[in-house]
Amino acid sequence: MTIDEELLRRYPRTEGLRVNFVTSLDGAAAVDGLSTGLSSAADKQVFRLLRMTCDALLVGAGTLRDEDYRPLTLDPERRAWRLASGLSAYPRLVIFTHALALDPEHRALRDAPVRPLIVTPAEPGDHPLTEVADVLVADLAEAVARLHAEGLTHLLCEGGPTLLGALAGADLVDELCLTLSPVLAGPGATRMTDGRPHPPRTMRLIHAIPADQALLLRYRRAHD
Repeated sequence: MTIDEELLRRYPRTEGLRVNFVTSLDGAAAVDGLSTGLSSAADKQVFRLLRMTCDALLVGAGTLRDEDYRPLTLDPERRAWRLASGLSAYPRLVIFTHALALDPEHRALRDAPVRPLIVTPAEPGDHPLTEVADVLVADLAEAVARLHAEGLTHLLCEGGPTLLGALAGADLVDELCLTLSPVLAGPGATRMTDGRPHPPRTMRLIHAIPADQALLLRYRRAHD
């Protein structure tokens, strides 16, 4: 990946929790169960850049499985940028799960360059996952506070909808980066958020960048 300095200026490192999603024009977060059908070259460029700049990447266990995540290795150019910026070579993968229903042999865990962290409300005991990852028994707010305390202050969440709904409900989302794909997915598609209802959270627009037929949007908390 060649680092686009102008795009990096538009998506700088920031304190807090940033969410990155791609959706259809009518709000679908997936087509045939995957986000791949909504993505584009511009969306992939933002996706890779945001992974490059974060301290930790947050993802729900379902999304990790469904999207078949690869190890969070990054290419040499992005690793070099991180090291030159005073960061570790790789961000840390943080997985949220209620039931510890993950395969320890999943490649994102087994081949991770940095030992992942699994956040769960369930006591792990001698669960096999403890062999490949650290396990933190905590709720969302406690987990985010723990990451910040460890110096991981720029967090990136890639979903899925259940995790985003829970983070928004706990008022933990500081920024939303959203790619609008020029697709009408129609009824029945997975939507961007799921879970319990919560009060609306007001955001303010930072930029809207046309990219081919897509639109790259960035929002921050209204009071920031």
